[in-house]
Amino acid sequence: MSDASLLELKGITKRFPGVVANDGVDFDLERGEVHALLGENGAGKSTLMNVLYGLYQPDEGEIRINGKPVSIRSPKDAIDLGIGMVHQHFMLIPVMTVAENIVLAAEPTRAGVFLDYDAAVKRVQEIARTFNFAIEPRARVQSIGVGQQQRVEILKALHRGAEILILDEPTAVLTPQEAHELFGILRSLTQEGMSVVFISHKLNEVLEIADRITVLRRGKKIETLPRAGATTEKLARLMVGRDVLLRVEKPPSEPGEPLLQVNGLSVTDDLGLEAVHDVSFDVRAGEIVGIAGVDGNGQSELVDALTGLRRPTSGRIVVAGKDITGRGARSSFDAGEGHIPEDRHRYGLVLDFNLAENLALHDYRREPDSKFGWLFPKRLLSRARRLLKEFDVRGGSPQTLASALSGGNQQKVVIAREVARDPRVLVSAQPTRGLDIGAIEFVHRRLVEERDEGRAILLVSLELDEILSLSDRILVLYEGRFVAEYGPDVSDEELGIAMTGGSREAA
Repeated sequence: MSDASLLELKGITKRFPGVVANDGVDFDLERGEVHALLGENGAGKSTLMNVLYGLYQPDEGEIRINGKPVSIRSPKDAIDLGIGMVHQHFMLIPVMTVAENIVLAAEPTRAGVFLDYDAAVKRVQEIARTFNFAIEPRARVQSIGVGQQQRVEILKALHRGAEILILDEPTAVLTPQEAHELFGILRSLTQEGMSVVFISHKLNEVLEIADRITVLRRGKKIETLPRAGATTEKLARLMVGRDVLLRVEKPPSEPGEPLLQVNGLSVTDDLGLEAVHDVSFDVRAGEIVGIAGVDGNGQSELVDALTGLRRPTSGRIVVAGKDITGRGARSSFDAGEGHIPEDRHRYGLVLDFNLAENLALHDYRREPDSKFGWLFPKRLLSRARRLLKEFDVRGGSPQTLASALSGGNQQKVVIAREVARDPRVLVSAQPTRGLDIGAIEFVHRRLVEERDEGRAILLVSLELDEILSLSDRILVLYEGRFVAEYGPDVSDEELGIAMTGGSREAA
């Protein structure tokens, strides 16, 4: 390794019951670089960085900073050594302000006791100005978007003097625009001498931002390579261990009868403002209809209304001939609707339940899962074992708690449950959020198979490549209205113009 390495991990091994998460992994970080840590879900990326941040203790191996061995027994030790970490699921206190979150545990005080809030605000303004962050110190965290929350997390690390910044799947909850802004921030930070570990499974992002790339596969380091000369095909092969189909191949659709019919639907958001205005559309058996749009244009409220999570103010929703308007989520499921939610923690899983219980959430009241009110646990376990294998869920058994899985594997559990129910209509919102390239390939292939078996699939995604690859028809949602409809051969440019309100005529 280079004598100039700021950070070196040597032979890091971390074992959990039944799994070796890291197996003799070497990793180094130079000053002023972005070093990407790339791998599938469950490859050991987050575990390795949790070891560095003191959340886990390694069973074997050594950590060196500036060439000197260090012992990191807790996050406090890591912070004292100049290491900051922004987790995939943010560690902020929603009811506190931006300034209060950033200075937490290092607060300026008056008389040695009372929080000097004005000083805290001034300190945050100064550090935000230094690193060219646009942030409002007095805003409550619960009132700002996820992109702003991520900036708060980064500023919190900078406020504590971090020289090494670990970002765990930093774009998983960001729009493409927010991700682009984040990359600009990271370039500014490295120009100031910061070093960044960028944990990801998104190949295009890694190729855009990283100086070097280390690939992990099933706990082992496969290769470290410079960005120059790296390609998406090569990185995918290193991640998965085989060639990966990066473009969806599917036969032309053969649409049948309308299975989802929406007429004159209007929906308000949590503030009572109209988020969806008088939209009408159909999804037919045997087709995938994609909804494209910049985040915040009514997608979430539309999906909530379609799946019974939000009562529309007007309009009608019919699933397979049954009117389910405003009748709740259970009526939607009973009518033959499946739902892959965009927020797997809030709507998709009960994190304190095991995987078998989560896979049975919809059908536990029916045979063969239960009879006369009695559950049959062995049947739940057997069914879960089959689904976990079929959907390649890694890192757990049927009796593992959902909270113990990586985000991508949690998503696979949700998809397994919804697809296995054989719904007539499948509402799929951000189905590959947090998934690696191999899992994305699997999910895309499965959605096409469901289409070809006669399901009506509504796909809502912020990933334009996903919309273009999967959709037979594309509807563009802008400010709560459908402003354009396209076939699958539409160009990125034309779609992008419509998404920003440049076109207001449906094709």
